[in-house]
Amino acid sequence: MKFKKLLLRIADIYRFIANVFKELFTSPLEGKEIFRQAYFVGNRSLFLITFTSFLAGVVFTKQSRPSLSSFGAESWLPSLVSQAVVRSLGPLITGLICAGKLGSNIGAELGSMRVTEQIDAMEVSGTRPFSYLVVSRIAATTVALPLLVVYADIMALLGSYLMVHVFNNTGFRLYFNEASAVISYLDIFSSLIKSLFFGFAIGFVGSYAGYNSENGTTGVGKAANIAVVVSMLLIFIIDLLSLQIVNLFRPW
Repeated sequence: MKFKKLLLRIADIYRFIANVFKELFTSPLEGKEIFRQAYFVGNRSLFLITFTSFLAGVVFTKQSRPSLSSFGAESWLPSLVSQAVVRSLGPLITGLICAGKLGSNIGAELGSMRVTEQIDAMEVSGTRPFSYLVVSRIAATTVALPLLVVYADIMALLGSYLMVHVFNNTGFRLYFNEASAVISYLDIFSSLIKSLFFGFAIGFVGSYAGYNSENGTTGVGKAANIAVVVSMLLIFIIDLLSLQIVNLFRPW
């Protein structure tokens, strides 16, 4: 019986994904709603990403400096931090913050609309609620995450520069010349592509949990909880898989 429920759930998820891509390429596209949701994605998470990324750059630099100093390699600090930030730290921080902030919001918002029968009313009126509510949110998180990752990388590197400047009185131009020298196009593009999948996973899980919620207000809370937990789990899985794939193309 449990195995049968699992297969039914997998089939339901497959149909949900198929409907997302079908509606995404069906005219008319809800362009205004996508831009509106993308604005909300940035507006809701920008301050937290700014603070967390800057602090992560400060802490990572401060923790790495003693180890490099013991080997007389303190000058490698900008290179080490920039590689860690661009390859993994920036996308991971941004993805986890957005999973907690946006995933729960999408799940709760759509869940409350489902249990109060607002979605049913939209379906009766023929306003394509799936495209307006689900596809727009998934598209917005998918597009906005790479932009937020670039911003998070910059803030983390600024935090790192502050610590290096305090310890070694390193100039701004010298720091960023050393930091950028070790960053390849593979690092940049793999980070952006990975963040696209992060955004899709966050939008999809939150929308699926909220759109299919039931059992009243209890279902709304459950949808928000599922959106956060599953999104974070998928982010770690995607990060691990992307690392293995990128390493196949990385020259050693």
